[in-house]
Amino acid sequence: MNNFLTLPNGFLFDRFGTTVARLFGIFLYTMGTLMMAFSSSVLSNLLFPALSLLAVGGVLFLMTNMQVGNLFGSRRSTIITLYNGAFDSSSALFLIIKLLHESGISLRDSFLFLSACSAIHLLRTFFLMPRKFIPYPLPDHYTYGITCCKSKTPSAIVAANGDTQETAEDRPTDTDGPAKQEKSFRECVLSRFFMWHLLWLSVMQLRHYLFIGTLNPMLHRLTAGEPSLVSQYINAFAFTQLCGVLCAPWNGLIMDRLKGKPRAEGESEGEADLRASVLSLFLTALQCLLFSICAATPYLQLQYFTFILQVVNRSFLYGGNAAFISVAFPSCHFGKLYGLVMALSAVFSLLQYPFFALVKGPLDGDPLYVNIALTLLSLFAFIHPLSVYLHCRSVASERAKSRAVAAS
Repeated sequence: MNNFLTLPNGFLFDRFGTTVARLFGIFLYTMGTLMMAFSSSVLSNLLFPALSLLAVGGVLFLMTNMQVGNLFGSRRSTIITLYNGAFDSSSALFLIIKLLHESGISLRDSFLFLSACSAIHLLRTFFLMPRKFIPYPLPDHYTYGITCCKSKTPSAIVAANGDTQETAEDRPTDTDGPAKQEKSFRECVLSRFFMWHLLWLSVMQLRHYLFIGTLNPMLHRLTAGEPSLVSQYINAFAFTQLCGVLCAPWNGLIMDRLKGKPRAEGESEGEADLRASVLSLFLTALQCLLFSICAATPYLQLQYFTFILQVVNRSFLYGGNAAFISVAFPSCHFGKLYGLVMALSAVFSLLQYPFFALVKGPLDGDPLYVNIALTLLSLFAFIHPLSVYLHCRSVASERAKSRAVAAS
C-alpha cells in the first residue's frame, strides 16, 4: 500500500498542490489513528485498513514536506534526506506508545492523542505551507506562510494566501509555457536516467526486503535455535532501525558539499546538481554490496555490523532516491516521478515471494545461495552512477569544445 499508492498520491500532489495533498493526507492519517484507537479483539479487522491509511497518509506528508528543502538553497539535499530519514525512523513513535502502554497508559488514549495532534498538521498546512508549491530555485523576495502578509515588496511572491495572480509557486505545474521548454512527463519516464535509477532503487530495495524477511530463520540457524541469543540479535536490529534519521542527512551533506565547489565556466546549476549526485549514487551502491556480502556470510558476530550497514544503506537509498529525482527532472513532475519509481520498484520487489518459497522449500531454510545471488544482482546498481558520470563528462566536454570554437 505504501509503495503502490505513492503513484496516485504523486499525481494528486502535482495536479492540485500542497494544500489539497496535505488535507487528504491528514484525513487518511486521522482515520487511521481513530481506527487504531477503537480497534479491539472483536474489531481486530480494523487494524488492516488502519495501518494502510497511516502508511498512505504518511507518504503524502513526506512528499509535501520534501519541497521544504527548496528554501535552504545550498543545503537543499540535506533537508530532503533528513525528511526521508525521519520518515524512515518514524517507527520510534510506536516504540514510545508501547513503553507508555507498559506504564499503564492505554493504547486507545495514545491513538486518540495522535488523532488530536492532526490539528497541528492543519495549522501548519494553512499557515506555514504554500498553497501550491515551493519553487526551485527560489525567486527574489519569496515569502511563504503567515509572513506573506508582512511583505511590502511589490514583486514579492505570495505563497500561502491563495493569490489569484500566477506566482512562482504555481509555475511548477505549468508545463505548457514556451519559455521553459521542460521535458514532458513521458520524456522523463523514457529517459536513460529514469530507467537506470529505477534499476538502482529496485535491486537494492529487493535486497533489503529479502534480508528482513529471512533474518529470523538466518539467526535461528546461526544461533542453533538458542531463543535468548535470537532475541538479543533481534533487539539489536530493532534498535538500529531507529537510527535512520541520524544517517540519512550524511547523504545530503555529501551532495551539498560537492555542489558547493566552484562551477566550471558555463556550467549550469542543474549540471552541478547532477555532478554532485554521482558520488552519492556510487556510495549507496557500494554500501549495498558490502551489506549484502556481510549478510551472506554465515558468521553470527558479524551480523551486528550487518545491521549497521543495513540501516545506513537504507537511509542513503531512500533519501538519495528523492534527492536525485528532485535534481535530475523538472520540479513539475516530481510527485508523479517519485510515485512512479516507488510503484515500479514495488512491482520488482514482488520477486521476494518466490525467493522466500525457495528458501523455505528446496533450500531447507538456508538463505545462503539466495544471498549470493542477490549480492551478484546488487552489482547492477553501479550502472546508474556510471551512467550519470559519463553524461556529466560528455556535457563538460561539449561545453569545452563550444568555448574553444567561440574563442577561435
